[in-house]
Amino acid sequence: MCARTQAILIMQNSHNIPAPALLRRIGLTPGKKSLVFFISLVAITIPMEHAYSSFAVICFVLFSLLSARRSTFSFTTAMALPMALYALMALSLLWTHDLKVSATALAKESALLFLPLAFCFNRNLTHRSLTAVLKNFSLAMCLFGIYLVGRALVRYVLVGNPAVFFYNELASEKISIYLATFFSLALFFFLVQKKKTYWGYVATIFMLCMVMLLSKKSIILADVAIICLYYLFYSGLLKKTRWMLIGLFCVAGGGFIFFGNLTEGWQFLNKPEDGKHIVSVQEALSKPVFDTTDYFDGVSFRAYRVRVLAELSREGSFALTGSGLNTSGIQVTQIAHKHNTLHRGWEIVPYNKLNFHNQFMEAYADLGIVGLVLVVAMVLYSLVRAIKTKYFIHIAFAILMISLFLTESFLWRQKGVVFFTLFYSLFNNLKPSGLIKHSK
Repeated sequence: MCARTQAILIMQNSHNIPAPALLRRIGLTPGKKSLVFFISLVAITIPMEHAYSSFAVICFVLFSLLSARRSTFSFTTAMALPMALYALMALSLLWTHDLKVSATALAKESALLFLPLAFCFNRNLTHRSLTAVLKNFSLAMCLFGIYLVGRALVRYVLVGNPAVFFYNELASEKISIYLATFFSLALFFFLVQKKKTYWGYVATIFMLCMVMLLSKKSIILADVAIICLYYLFYSGLLKKTRWMLIGLFCVAGGGFIFFGNLTEGWQFLNKPEDGKHIVSVQEALSKPVFDTTDYFDGVSFRAYRVRVLAELSREGSFALTGSGLNTSGIQVTQIAHKHNTLHRGWEIVPYNKLNFHNQFMEAYADLGIVGLVLVVAMVLYSLVRAIKTKYFIHIAFAILMISLFLTESFLWRQKGVVFFTLFYSLFNNLKPSGLIKHSK
């Protein structure tokens, strides 16, 4: 037999090899351990550069496809919702105001399609597997936190400024809100462990400190509320101990929020020459034209964006379709010219260049009422299911996501969409038998 014939036969045989056998040839065995490994790989690479996260998602999807069996495929409502949102995003390419911008954004949002699809091809996870993923993710967040603190210590030695340990100096503005979210989920995991070791207590306190140091007020408020909920209904501690711990967390959270406000106020008072005026909510909703000295805080800015959306909704079919994925900024800028809100605001970025800082408004602006309904459906479905199963970490995740969606356009950024879709799919893909246990 000639070498060419042998090569052809080898190629033909390779095409006939079952996918699981191909996995074994490269050293992987289809099963729970490999599945936990790939899901954990996606989870721990979320804070890293997008290339690492994208590579992890691709590996997880390929593993799921190669190890899939017809008997294990399931398509649930939970998995259908994010996939439907992605389909709507793709459909918006037909009416978008900027095809190139929307197409680029669509690639970043692909986790909404591929992560739920990967979960559809795998068996439903057991509670033990979910706990393993959460443990791996939480330990990775501890390491990431140690890295941030270590880097801050080096900077403090070099510049002598204690500000390097706080807020956007500890982590950049672009990633700090995401890190506070990641650290919060890790905090909840360590908090609910019934049999904590010494290092378990250290990890809990460390994650809490990292959230506080990042000084994201909406995250701190949500975390304190969730922790109070845990001690009230899930901790099993004595009543006196529960209330003492609740009071301690409330004081700590309130102190950091107040400290943050003092810091902002001090910075503001140090610039009296600017003559800035803080816009009230009433002014944000009704003032015809703004001055370059008008400054929007978080609440007034979001109130102003509600006003902008109301004006946009009067235009043709905007309420039904939106402007197209990631292109509502074009119309926002047009209104900004009319309202004179082109001057610099937060982080010296012009107000017309800022996104809505609210996921519900962002979805409506880009994808219309259907997009808004799908986003609301996802968070409500997750919350209702979490309450039914009484699984505390799922409840904490659902509450945290709702609070974040009210203050950030979380799904319109790659780190946010991968984080939400991964853990949304994880929590809503548990085996029914695994839902009985609250935590371990």
